[in-house]
Amino acid sequence: MVAMHHYNIGKLVALPKHPDTSGKPVEYLTDSRKPDVEKSWMWILSPAGLVLCLYGPAGIGKSTLAGHLSEELRSVGRLGASVFMGDFPTDTSGPETIIKMLAHELGSIHPRAIPKIVEAMYRCHGTSLKTHIEAYIFEPLRALGHPHPLIIILDAIDEWRDHPTFIKALAPLNSKSSVVKFIVTSRLNPHTSRLPGIDKISVRTHPLLPVSTKVMKGYFEKHLEAVPWVDGRKANARDVIKLAELSAGLPVWGSTVISMLSQQFSESPPHEILAGILASQRHVGSSERLVGLYSNALTRLFPSPDAQTYFRRYFGMTLVLREPLPLYDFSTLTGMPPHLISKIQLSLSALQTRSTPAGPEKMVHPATTLFHLSFLEYVQAMTTENSFTISPFDSHSTLGLTYLKQISSLPSVSTYQDPSLTLRDIQRCAVKYWLLHVSRGTRRSAVGWLETPHCSVLKTISTDTRQWWATLFLKTVLPEWHRSREDSQVYRDLEAMEGKLSSILNWLACRLGEADGDQWDFQVACLEVAVRIDGGSRKVWVELGRLYGKKGRITGSLKMHEEAVLAFRSALELQQDPQAGLLDMLGAALVACYVQQGNTIILTEAISHHRNALALRPVPHPDRHMSLRCLAISLWKLHERHGDINALKQSISLLREALALRPAPHPDRYRLLNALSFTLKNLFVHTGDIRALNEGISHLRGVLALQPASDPERPISLNQLGIVLCTFSYEVDGGINTVKEAISHLREALALESPRSHPVALHNLGTVLCKLYNYTGDTDALNEGISHLHGALALWPAHHPYRSGSLSTLGRARSTCTSAST
Repeated sequence: MVAMHHYNIGKLVALPKHPDTSGKPVEYLTDSRKPDVEKSWMWILSPAGLVLCLYGPAGIGKSTLAGHLSEELRSVGRLGASVFMGDFPTDTSGPETIIKMLAHELGSIHPRAIPKIVEAMYRCHGTSLKTHIEAYIFEPLRALGHPHPLIIILDAIDEWRDHPTFIKALAPLNSKSSVVKFIVTSRLNPHTSRLPGIDKISVRTHPLLPVSTKVMKGYFEKHLEAVPWVDGRKANARDVIKLAELSAGLPVWGSTVISMLSQQFSESPPHEILAGILASQRHVGSSERLVGLYSNALTRLFPSPDAQTYFRRYFGMTLVLREPLPLYDFSTLTGMPPHLISKIQLSLSALQTRSTPAGPEKMVHPATTLFHLSFLEYVQAMTTENSFTISPFDSHSTLGLTYLKQISSLPSVSTYQDPSLTLRDIQRCAVKYWLLHVSRGTRRSAVGWLETPHCSVLKTISTDTRQWWATLFLKTVLPEWHRSREDSQVYRDLEAMEGKLSSILNWLACRLGEADGDQWDFQVACLEVAVRIDGGSRKVWVELGRLYGKKGRITGSLKMHEEAVLAFRSALELQQDPQAGLLDMLGAALVACYVQQGNTIILTEAISHHRNALALRPVPHPDRHMSLRCLAISLWKLHERHGDINALKQSISLLREALALRPAPHPDRYRLLNALSFTLKNLFVHTGDIRALNEGISHLRGVLALQPASDPERPISLNQLGIVLCTFSYEVDGGINTVKEAISHLREALALESPRSHPVALHNLGTVLCKLYNYTGDTDALNEGISHLHGALALWPAHHPYRSGSLSTLGRARSTCTSAST
């Protein structure tokens, strides 16, 4: 038993670990967030809800509150795990990595959960994200048998690019909030920011407002006492009041001021720095207003043009750095002497709001792990007034070139049995990251690429070194994949490419796509550099477009969809005879851009491409149904924008033909039935065509016939059919029978999903039961309906857009109930 315990702990250590941030804990101002803490605890103790989102602008104190809640929960045994996204670079941390990091934290806090976590490590290879969440988080927590749900905290979740994927994958836990609940912090309200999939999660939101002037005054009174004032020239009571007013309730403003005043090796005494801050009459109340403070601080720290140049060179590199590097390796990267780097680090410590991660001394860390997001945004703001502006593109370009030079000097394969064991840190980082930096620091233009120093350096790298780099890259990025292959086979595959770098990069992108986990960044970087080298083949451009499109659908990012359009256009230019599949992919990417932008010119072009694709797939082409569906969707979007009835009728006709090509039990059929029923219902609304409504309802019934009770989509279909029947009950058969059928479907939907987690289902059923009363005078139905509407209202967050609908319906129902009783 003891041996197994030690074995399990040994396996847990293999999981990604949260960086140690204990060296510089963020101070929670006593009672500064008392109402917010109390409301958080009310939600924690309530039975309803899966996610609580605390949101507010940069500098408002979200991370401090998250840390305080984490400590309070830990002290009472209610903390499951916590991850603070701002404490480490998350650009290449996919959802699986963060889930495993949470599991490591969970096992460290609750050792009894470790066996289940180890079990997950064995059975989750190649499985879905939902399976990972179930196995790594839910099952270990359930095994603890805790009487109350344990809380998992994710701070600064919006700073993590892949957070939409993670949030969407939480949906199956809606009905399991008796075991686990999540608290997340974000700058944005997830509802108003249109986070993909948020409507399927039981989320309560709570805005964080600035802390009171009284709290900020107390903060300054306490911390100004510790400032090393010179000649007794310290802050007076009026200074304290002025500072508290200038802070406008932003804790980050206060902590930055104290850091500036407390810097030991500043050339200016504290009273002069304080006078400079107070001389500014700008009231700082948002991230925009922090600009004055950051500008003042950097001007004092780096007053001369030369000092500012060195700052930009140093900070630009740390801004894009992915891993810590030893001081002397970083000196090699920047061409700056070590003593100058140390001096800049010391100066910038006045603006550092996060603790330096534990580890060896004389290290240079990524800026994202040390500085507040508002400061990072300030130095990247491209404004004429900001003399400290840094271009991330230029920084990527510089670092990518330096890393490439390191690749050209890698030790040869014959020198060591396994050079990966003897590489210096700078060489290891070069092997892993040069692709990322070159892809983000150069343009795609073929002519422009040939003129870059990156292209020149790549040409000097020998065939053997290219193949050896590729082997080391796989060992670094995909260690498990590489261990499962014979080195000799990998070498043979690489040798067959005869050192052609674009072929090697395409081969690596394929291997990354086959591996477990999220390797999107590296996969895209491989293909981006490949198309720079030789212009790219149609196949490479299509794959690049597919990857950007997939990320756009997950994150809702317009930029990703625009990149997909550019990639598909490039692929199209390489085809003498356009292929239908590519035209449809380009059209779908344009529709995705239209949804984000609302530009009808883009939609018109998408429709044109889909029409051309359909023309290339005449009956009986096996893929005709795909082009039919794509064109139908784009025409529906046109109708939605302009109310074009002809576009709507064309969409319906296309969907009918697609449906005929997908007879039961084809898995695509139910999606086509859903789409067709939706368009037919809208045709009825616009034209009054009762045949369209009846056909649409028939198709919704057909969807249910294809979905067994175990199908996770069935509750959605039941709700859709129930609400349509309720809405159009009079038009269908005069009323009562249709209403009764709607109630039956909505009751089943409620039974299949937890009522606590689904206010939509409660609202729908409550509404229909109240409508039944209108037909029959059944007061039991009315009272049950009111009860369900109360339940829905209790679950809607205060600012949820559907809450007003529930309030309005409940008000009418209560009025009806009062009339009935009199």
